Amino acid sequence: MANKRSGGGLSPVQQAAKFLGVSVLAGAVAAGIALPAAGALGLAAKGSVEGFDEIPTNLKRPPLSQRTTILDNQGGRIATVYSRDRTVVELKDISPVMQQAIVAIEDSRFYKHGAVDLKGVLRALNRNAQSGEVTQGASTLTQQYVKNVFVEEAGNDPTLVAQATQQTLGRKIKELKYAIQVEEELGKKKILENYLNITFFGQQAYGVEAAAQRYFSTSAKDLNLEQAALLAGVVQSPTRYDPVNDEQEAIQRRNVVLQRMADLGNVSQAEADEAKEKPLGLKVSKPNNGCITAVKGASFFCDYVRELVLNDKVFGKTKKARAKLWNEGGLTIRTTLDPQAQDSVQASIKNHVRKSDKVATATTLVEPGTGKILGMGQSKPFGYGKNETELNYSVDNRFGGSAFGFPTGSTFKPFLAAAALEEGTPPIQEYPAPYEMSYPETVQTCDGSPWRNTGKDTVENEDESEVGPYRLREAMEKSVNTYFVQMLGDIGMCPVSKLLDKMGVVQGNGDKLPERPASLTLGSTGISPLTMASAYATFANRGTYCTPIAIESINRRMGGETKSIEVPKSTCSRAMSETTADTINQLLGGVVDSGTGQQAGLSDRDNAGKTGTTDERRNAWFVGYTPNMSGAVWVGSATQAVKMSNITIGGQWHEKVYGGRVPGPIWKDAMTGALEGKEAPNFNPVHIPDPPSDDDRDRPGDGDDGENPGNGNGGNGNGGIGDIPPFPQPSFSIPEEWTIGGGNGNGGNGGNGGNGDGGQFP
Repeated sequence: MANKRSGGGLSPVQQAAKFLGVSVLAGAVAAGIALPAAGALGLAAKGSVEGFDEIPTNLKRPPLSQRTTILDNQGGRIATVYSRDRTVVELKDISPVMQQAIVAIEDSRFYKHGAVDLKGVLRALNRNAQSGEVTQGASTLTQQYVKNVFVEEAGNDPTLVAQATQQTLGRKIKELKYAIQVEEELGKKKILENYLNITFFGQQAYGVEAAAQRYFSTSAKDLNLEQAALLAGVVQSPTRYDPVNDEQEAIQRRNVVLQRMADLGNVSQAEADEAKEKPLGLKVSKPNNGCITAVKGASFFCDYVRELVLNDKVFGKTKKARAKLWNEGGLTIRTTLDPQAQDSVQASIKNHVRKSDKVATATTLVEPGTGKILGMGQSKPFGYGKNETELNYSVDNRFGGSAFGFPTGSTFKPFLAAAALEEGTPPIQEYPAPYEMSYPETVQTCDGSPWRNTGKDTVENEDESEVGPYRLREAMEKSVNTYFVQMLGDIGMCPVSKLLDKMGVVQGNGDKLPERPASLTLGSTGISPLTMASAYATFANRGTYCTPIAIESINRRMGGETKSIEVPKSTCSRAMSETTADTINQLLGGVVDSGTGQQAGLSDRDNAGKTGTTDERRNAWFVGYTPNMSGAVWVGSATQAVKMSNITIGGQWHEKVYGGRVPGPIWKDAMTGALEGKEAPNFNPVHIPDPPSDDDRDRPGDGDDGENPGNGNGGNGNGGIGDIPPFPQPSFSIPEEWTIGGGNGNGGNGGNGGNGDGGQFP
């Protein structure tokens, strides 16, 4: 009868029997090993373990999770991200001495036994019986590989990891049956390769390649004897033998491995002794994981790429499938980010706004015609400390941005103007545009039920001196609010709403913009900088809108093979006529030439843009473009709590912040650097007639008192065709009503009424 240990509990023999478990029995089933009856080991209880024959035959081996590398459009590394830091390598790329070391210490009879090592089991039984406790295991390297497969499949789920590693007879049965299968299917060399790639070496390093990089800043193929011995020793207990945190424990363990290698004849005793005398020789490279480590200030762009993979159904039909793809990694993602543009964005931000300022800025650059995001940055760095944030101010909420985006102010006015031009409004349209006025009583909407000004809402211009009448060009250059409210009253909100759909303009939360005059005229609704830059790129691209993209290609390394993965493509579609876009370009060119955006204007190439400032100066914008680059700059508080009056930004004091004064110079510097050395194409010119001078307003009809064209007090007779200022280029369609001749003279104070020169200009 077996003796029990003092203090109760199982006897050594019973412990050994429990250790051996059904694994040996299962091995016997497959390998014909003669063993005592199961009952002798105390394993006959029904229902204690799953039946051996009921276990599925095939072990599912999920792709090993690896690091993902994100590159810019020139192939430069932006960041490395991973769920598990691993780079899978072939056995030929692992030094022979590393292969010998891991076999020597983990399973010295690896090449001599099958899935189960009977001699090893008996040796462990004897050792454990002598010590009175379980001090030595008998799992083969193949069995350890299978256990690691279970752990890998569990991912980061703590419950599943616990199930994969729990010391139960049921798990050991599965482990052994799958080990038998793996031995038959893969062979020894492939099992060793897989084991060295899957096992954990501590310090966030999975697999021997990552471990070689982490501890010695070298590759697995270049590991020497003492380095290989150290790594092989760490595997048994990565925490206990961590060389970074406990050098002495690590040295002792390394030397155990070296001696074992000498005992087995892998190296001579002299070689082992010489290696034992050497220091650890660590050259640790710290873990460099995640978008927070991105270079060139591209952390938020990196995070945007991650969010794209997790959200776009191109990468998987379900959220779970997309998360699995990202976590398994092994991806090489080549993005659209242009290093020159990104450097310029970051330099401009740093020069104008400090991370400690009360407000922040976000800047995004895109390429018209392709939708490629070329640069993305902000003044509050990616992080979790003071003056840092996880929010990407440049993008919509579903991609990690703010909840609603930021009100855009007058940068919205070009959308309204484009919709009006598409509806046939001439670019010389004139409105009284008083300093202050009420919104129209009613404004038509898409559903046929008009918006009504039940609250008697009013609107006023920035300055009391801004009093009309104005034509479109001057109203755009001066950003006259009342002019555009009158324009919206004429065309209604539906044309604007439909155009916004074509230009990809949505709120920061992804919803359509509401059909309200303040929203569709003065930019009271939150929109992201990326959305604004992409929409303005439509003007630069002569009316064709292209959806923004951040990824050019993805290659995935799996099982030694590299395969390409489908990525989202930019889709381009016509949003407005070329004539409308060309006219907007001409109008916004005036803004940077002589209007509110003069401080943003570029001197060496065609450019256009629009300023924007919201109520109480909580947001300031500049959105502008050249024919080959579009950019949006927002300045404000993410919480919308800061009013930008009497404020210091970037070390400079501002009595009042305007879109042209802070965002404008940021845009100018960012664009200047991004475009340096690049071609400078021109916009397609459109001639928009100047408004008449005060003298010209009296001149039509040759009457002395005529205030309106074609309405002078001339003599009797039919007026002729009035003097028409030069019209646009031939590509511009001239509405017939623009050229109506002078009307009948209103007899009176003698004169040449019959030769009335009064052309009628709206």
